[in-house]
Amino acid sequence: MIKKSSLGSGWMIIAAFLFAMMNILVKNASTHLHMNEYELAFWRSLLPALAIFSTTLVRKKTLKTPFFWGHMQRSMAGTMALLLAFYGLGHLPLATSVTLNYTSVVFIALLSIFWLKDKPSLKTWVALLMGLAGICLMLKPAFASDRLLETLITLSGGIFTAFALLQVRELSLMGEPAWRIVFYFSAVATIVSGIAATWFGWSHLTSESLPYIIGIGAAGLLAQLAMTHAYHVGQKFTVAALSYLTVVFSAIYGVIFAGERIGWLEILGITAVILAGIVSSVPERKTVKR
Repeated sequence: MIKKSSLGSGWMIIAAFLFAMMNILVKNASTHLHMNEYELAFWRSLLPALAIFSTTLVRKKTLKTPFFWGHMQRSMAGTMALLLAFYGLGHLPLATSVTLNYTSVVFIALLSIFWLKDKPSLKTWVALLMGLAGICLMLKPAFASDRLLETLITLSGGIFTAFALLQVRELSLMGEPAWRIVFYFSAVATIVSGIAATWFGWSHLTSESLPYIIGIGAAGLLAQLAMTHAYHVGQKFTVAALSYLTVVFSAIYGVIFAGERIGWLEILGITAVILAGIVSSVPERKTVKR
C-alpha cells in the first residue's frame, strides 16, 4: 500500500515541474516573442477562471460568498504578486526571478511579527535570518550587473505574495473552499491584467504564440490542482519542502538550455532562501502539559 506521504511527495514534484514549465514558457514568450507581463498574466488567469466557473455550474455549486471583501483583498494582492513575478521572468535570469518570488516566506514572518503581533519562535527567527541573508546575497550581484531596479521590483512581489497567503489562511479558517478562493483570484487577475494589457498593447495571436498561451494557462491550472491535491493527501512539511523544486527545475533549465550563468553569490542566496522556506515549514513541537 502506498503511504500518504509518498502520494503527497509525488503530486508536489509534479506540481513543481509544472510551475517551472509555466515559468519557462512565460520567460520565452517574454524574451523571444516580446509579449508583456500583462497579457501573459491574462492568459495565465483566464483558463483557471473559466475551468472553475464551468465546474461550478456542472456540480451545481455557488460562487456566492459572505467574505467578498476578504476575497478582493486576497485577489488584488495575488494579482500584484503575479504581475511582478511575470515582470521578473522577463527581465532577470530564471533562477533569480523564481527565487525572489519565493522570498514570501521571509515577508510572512515579518508580517506575522509586526502586523499580526505574533510572538516569533526560534524556528521563525532562524528562517527569517536565513531568508534575509539570502536576499542580501542575491542583491549584491544585482548592483554589479545594473539590474538592481528589476531585482527590487521582482522582490516586492514576495511582499504581495506573503499578504495574499495570509489572506488565504484567514479565508480558509472562515470555511471558504480552496476552489472558490482560486476562482476569485483568477477572475480578478484576468480583469486587471486584461485592462492593463489593453492599455499597454496586445500582441497579435499567431501560430507561434498560441502554444505559449495555451501552455501557460494549462501548466498554471494543472500545477495549482496538483499542489492542492499534494497538500490534501501528503504531509505538509514534506510537501512544502518539495515545492522549492520549482526553483531547482527553473535553474537547471536556465543554465542548460538558456545559457544563463549563476554566480556563487547567487547560488548561496538561492540556497539560503530555499533552506529558509524548508525551516519555516517544519512543524512546531507541541509541549505536553503534565
